[in-house]
Amino acid sequence: MNPSVSLIRAVSYDRDALRSAITALLEPLGGMSAFVKRGDRVLLKPNLLTGARPTKECVTRPEVVSCVAQMVQELGGLPFLGDGPAFGSARGVAKANGYLPMAEALNLPIVEFKGKRYETVSEEFNHLLLSKEAIEADVVINLPKVKSHMQLTLTMGVKNLFGCVPGKMKAWWHMEAGKDSDRFGAMLVETARAIDPDLTILDGIIGHEGNGPSGGEPRDLGVLAASSHVFALDRALVEILKVDPTIVPTLRASQRLGLCPELHAIEFPILHPEALQVSDWRLPDTLMPIDFGAPRVLKSTFKHLYIRFIKEPIEAYR
Repeated sequence: MNPSVSLIRAVSYDRDALRSAITALLEPLGGMSAFVKRGDRVLLKPNLLTGARPTKECVTRPEVVSCVAQMVQELGGLPFLGDGPAFGSARGVAKANGYLPMAEALNLPIVEFKGKRYETVSEEFNHLLLSKEAIEADVVINLPKVKSHMQLTLTMGVKNLFGCVPGKMKAWWHMEAGKDSDRFGAMLVETARAIDPDLTILDGIIGHEGNGPSGGEPRDLGVLAASSHVFALDRALVEILKVDPTIVPTLRASQRLGLCPELHAIEFPILHPEALQVSDWRLPDTLMPIDFGAPRVLKSTFKHLYIRFIKEPIEAYR
């Protein structure tokens, strides 16, 4: 059976309008009930990149997470929010981006990815360290934001799952695999294959273009996308943005590994990507090296520790 990617036009984060849009988005996939059953522990994995640029659309909107969490709860599922931000804690980044009122209203736990578990995903990456919380969830709902990326050209569904690599292991992988963009892309693809999200819902109502993942600017895109096949979803998104998939390391790797279907082999039950295309999506001005040298890894580690254990606790008591 060909994978299905549901695409709709959506222009508002108004809660009622957004809830209706997500319901319509999921209807061709069987609705939320096709993915969540009563008693399921459901990880909601947004993109919680940074708390440093609120309003710049660097993270998945809390309104999207709120609607999905409500839908899960109405089915008797037990949602929790988790991520492994590069700097700071999931709770600290969530707070900076306005998540806490929503989380408190829904009694939605925010879980730090502290647990560690080795998961064999391939012979090449059999030492890939992944979050226990993500691996042991009954259901994983991946909630990425579409953004340009100065190292990887674009970040969408597959790249968002790199947040399931706990702590500063991310910096280690940049150092270990980053000298070869094809190998780094393959590592990200194997991460996504190991996590194997049950559902991906992409926030593209307002994207983030230019020198992302954090240094660019918001861009109205008007798109919501959903699929049980994260690789097909990413393939559809580059068609909307009119970006050559061969210049995106995650897509190049997923095609090479036989995980990414050709566009003609994907079912589009609502809108085809051509109906949502934009002609002037801005990619990074220049691409930066993926690899982190040892000094950069140390600097990154100290920054993470400072934000997590000094800055965030101080701000919590103000």
